[in-house]
Amino acid sequence: MPAKPAIVYGASGYTGRLICEYLREYKVPFLAAGRNKTKLDDAMAAHVPGIETADFEIAEVEHSVEALTELFRGAAVVCNTVGPFSTHGHEVVQACLAAGVHYLDTTGEQDWLISLDEKYGADFAAAGLLLCPGLAHMYTTGEIAAQICLETPGLDTLDIAVFWGGSPTIASTQTILVNAAMAKAYYLEQNNYAEWDPDAGLYTLAIPGQHELALALPWGGTSHPVWFKRDPRVANVRALGGVFNKPLMEGVPQIVAGALEATKDMAPDERLVALQEVAASVMSEMPPREYTRINRSVDSVHATGPLGRAHTVIYGNCNYKQTGLLQAYAAYSLIQKAPLQTGLASGCQAFGHRELFGVLKAFGFVQDPITTVNA
Repeated sequence: MPAKPAIVYGASGYTGRLICEYLREYKVPFLAAGRNKTKLDDAMAAHVPGIETADFEIAEVEHSVEALTELFRGAAVVCNTVGPFSTHGHEVVQACLAAGVHYLDTTGEQDWLISLDEKYGADFAAAGLLLCPGLAHMYTTGEIAAQICLETPGLDTLDIAVFWGGSPTIASTQTILVNAAMAKAYYLEQNNYAEWDPDAGLYTLAIPGQHELALALPWGGTSHPVWFKRDPRVANVRALGGVFNKPLMEGVPQIVAGALEATKDMAPDERLVALQEVAASVMSEMPPREYTRINRSVDSVHATGPLGRAHTVIYGNCNYKQTGLLQAYAAYSLIQKAPLQTGLASGCQAFGHRELFGVLKAFGFVQDPITTVNA
């Protein structure tokens, strides 16, 4: 099968379908790939608006380095949505490297980013390829706000909060449980990783723009400490996130604690299967397509230094659609020119934070940032 320039691996999933939708908006020919052709056919036909006008093909592929390498050969970029990435991602990354293809994913798994840095970052850089995990609303939009704060010199500490209205998808729920059970969560303190207290429970935060306090979690540590560990301007990063739905947030620690207790004595492979079953019992159906009036997002970053501070807030909507758009734009860009940075890099490092903000604004997903500076 002749390769399209962009490949969406895991195209039948919630986020994969959105990436396909926005690749269509950019008129990028793409290959919708996955492990089940029946699911792919149904997803494209029933769940991708305007698909009849898109230039795409469908491909069923075995999840192995050899099969994926053969499929990827001749493409420019792969958008990977098949998680948990620490479990299923290595084959995809290795295949991208072997095929000479840029790699993007939507992960929130901090341990996956650290593993990518250690195992593949140098090889991707040597090959002139981009290795860009975590290109998604929960990480990239917050990083955009942080980068805007850092346009003010002399700030070295980032306090990041990310909130959205809605509920996690099936895949996100699975990732949350697996990550909580099998990996630690870190923040950045004086350029070193420090572990969040796993027994701290929920944190209470004040969200800009509303009187009611909200509940938050470290959410696996997020990608922000990893990206800014490489930034000489920044020494400290803490990131917390959550949904506006308080009852849902209150239930997350209990679900995670119950899953950990029930699986603590299992072997790793057995534990993974059990955690996936728990996740399926918590979230077994795809959430509905997002509503602009309901699924709102807030990304807030306080940046401080010895003698200055800045605060940036980005109000938006539809966090999963933001993710689909960011992935599609990144693919569109990579097909045309080299990224700003190769090897392991964030979306902002690879494409520019102001450019990515402009893309989100152009499609109606964010307002202009509100920035207050006292420096």
